[in-house]
Amino acid sequence: MSAPASEVPPSVAGLDPLFDAQRVAFRRHANPPARERKAHLDSICRLLLDNSEAIAAAISADFGHRSAHETRVLEMFPSLEGAKHARAHVAKWMRPERKSVSLWFQPARARVVKQPLGVVGIIVPWNYPLYLAVGPLVSALAAGNRVMIKMSELTPRFGELFAERVGRSFARDHVAVINGGVEVAQAFGRKPFDHLLFTGSTAVGHHVMRAAAENLTPVTLELGGKSPAIVAPDYPVERAARGILFGKCLNAGQTCIAPDYVLLHEAQVPAFIEAARNEVLQLYPGGAASVDYSSIINSRHYDRLQGYLEDAALKGAQVVALAGGTSESGRKLAPTLITGVNDTMRIMRDEIFGPLLPIVTYSSLDQALDYVADHPRPLALYYFDHNRARIRRVLDESIAGGVTINDTIFHIAQDDLPFGGVGASGMGHYHGEHGFNTFSKRKGVFLQSRLNATWMLKPPFGRRIERLLRFMLR
Repeated sequence: MSAPASEVPPSVAGLDPLFDAQRVAFRRHANPPARERKAHLDSICRLLLDNSEAIAAAISADFGHRSAHETRVLEMFPSLEGAKHARAHVAKWMRPERKSVSLWFQPARARVVKQPLGVVGIIVPWNYPLYLAVGPLVSALAAGNRVMIKMSELTPRFGELFAERVGRSFARDHVAVINGGVEVAQAFGRKPFDHLLFTGSTAVGHHVMRAAAENLTPVTLELGGKSPAIVAPDYPVERAARGILFGKCLNAGQTCIAPDYVLLHEAQVPAFIEAARNEVLQLYPGGAASVDYSSIINSRHYDRLQGYLEDAALKGAQVVALAGGTSESGRKLAPTLITGVNDTMRIMRDEIFGPLLPIVTYSSLDQALDYVADHPRPLALYYFDHNRARIRRVLDESIAGGVTINDTIFHIAQDDLPFGGVGASGMGHYHGEHGFNTFSKRKGVFLQSRLNATWMLKPPFGRRIERLLRFMLR
């Protein structure tokens, strides 16, 4: 039963007229030319460059603390690069593609034309509120769409700033940013968008997909999950630790493609622990208190992570803090390894989304690959090895949203690579041309020639069609 109109939050009540205004605006100007799309992307670039300091300060305030340098490296830089990449290539992406025509229908022609879908919805998570808003927005604008963006209620300062700055650059019937709580997000997900992109947890992804199904709204879901990092038995442990701890400690582990656990040969564990401790001290000499190390987003998530450690310790795991400086008041949680884990522990069942790194041991590569295959398909997979045959085998025998070899994270920053999950870690892709295609209708068009022989296929049927069919179906 819906709430009386007087009880509907203003932000919810405003969704219908805003959506209708965008739909009307799209119909009036349904296929903007390349020069307009480039101008829209230029506006995104200016927004980012002109507001860099304010954006970093707002995100830090929402987190309790996050380094401005980290925000610029992890959010500002890839957002700007994505917009520049789209601007440089959008005219080429828009061109119709010539396709072949069957011999039987020549000299007709065929092509694929790309047209905007209409009004696109984007639901943004809290962990990278700039990058995960701008990335899909760039793809949607390059494809010529109108866009509505729902920001996370956990980053209200940035959400308010972003809404105000976007409002300066775009009319609301073109791009609109919406803030609000869970009830706004639920109402947003029920709108009959022409495409809906959601980034967030697998649990919430179920609800989003269910709501979208009511309108047969196509969805792209970027969900996450437990992304493994596998280290080959003869790979240098120090080098593996360098890549894995870098990816794990960024944003204090609050990254959808952060390594969620490490698969190590049982003989490597002591050396890896020592190498990981040294690497953390190199990255953050002050430990968790370092100015470059992020806070956990709120107390609920801080307590959730502490609960994982307590549950694992009660069930026999060993907890190895890699640095000091843990602070409950500042929500700073030191990078921590957990050994002796098993699948009964919550830390091995849930996506961790924090600076905790379980170690799972294996005795053979077969065993490691079987372990990954026996669990839901991850958003990312990391493999450390110099043996080409083994690398090929891991790529062939594992299924994941994306892969980085001999490092972590960096595949997400390649604009020519598709980014997206598979199975429990999501569906669909975006970034670069893949995002352009996600937010476009690739429409097949057949152009009949004045001179053609299709009359031979039409009734009334008789001996002619019998002879023709014998030849066609030979």
